[in-house]
Amino acid sequence: MRVIALEEHFTVPALTKRIDPAVVKARGFVPRKTAPGRPNPMELAPEIGDIRLKSMDETGITLQVLSTTGAGPDLVPGADGVTMAREINDHLAEAVARHPKRFAGFATLPMLSPEACADELRRCVKELGFLGALINGTTDGRFLDHPSYDGLLAAAVELDVPIYIHPHIPPAAVREAYYSGFDPGVGRVLATAAWGWHSETAVHVLRMVFAGTLDKHPKLKIIIGHMGEMLPMMLARIDAVSAMDVDHLQRPISKTILDQVWITTSGIFTEPPFLAALLTFGIDRIMFSVDYPYAPNAAGRRFLDRIALPPADMAKLCHGNADALLRLNPGAK
Repeated sequence: MRVIALEEHFTVPALTKRIDPAVVKARGFVPRKTAPGRPNPMELAPEIGDIRLKSMDETGITLQVLSTTGAGPDLVPGADGVTMAREINDHLAEAVARHPKRFAGFATLPMLSPEACADELRRCVKELGFLGALINGTTDGRFLDHPSYDGLLAAAVELDVPIYIHPHIPPAAVREAYYSGFDPGVGRVLATAAWGWHSETAVHVLRMVFAGTLDKHPKLKIIIGHMGEMLPMMLARIDAVSAMDVDHLQRPISKTILDQVWITTSGIFTEPPFLAALLTFGIDRIMFSVDYPYAPNAAGRRFLDRIALPPADMAKLCHGNADALLRLNPGAK
């Protein structure tokens, strides 16, 4: 069976090394520890070729949809950020062109220059053949409900492509309030993969609902990873506790999310969160992903081999939902 993975990452060190190290540090990037005998994910991320393809072949992954990771053009203001985003997207397009049946792309955008984001998204979709864009969390403390990003959202609707909202390191004020007072490694993990960036991505989606952004753009398609970033278990409660105070929206909060948000399995390979996602979002809204190179492809394959789904539902999870959302041609991809 074809297997598509949508939250798979790469980086271009030759380009991102131009970012001011002080800016990178201020955004909260710190070195991570790696398990003995396992490669550092940031050493694997730049490679889009034989090593990656070998891992995909060994685990039965047909296609990776690639997006940037780590420090990127969203940290660079003005023309330099626009140029860096364009160069990274061109780099990815060249990699996809070398293996068009194995790789596809989500655009990276110059998020500190909102007026340029829509133009770069249009270029990436129309000229480079990309399938949408991936946004790494907040930008200078702003979420996608900020009015400056309205043109970007309108362009995504116009192009009929999704925006993948990926977690990012919380802003400095949040890190200080919630995640300080620990050893650096402990604080980093709590603020990011263990908890912080999942809750913040859920907040990102909820802000877009409560602000009326998704009502304004009812055809906008959003993807989030990690089994729905905690939202599946909270949807009913959010509706219940909002009933008396939230009366300005066109749809119930949960319906807005279920109408416009798709989720992936990235990085979470156990049954309880999958069942919560399945019971709330339904099989038509869940897509397989690994989160390579932060999670190994083998872990994603073991998860697929372990879960019990009817064949038609397994096909939706592995490729059918992604085919439909991203308008993939199975014969070409």
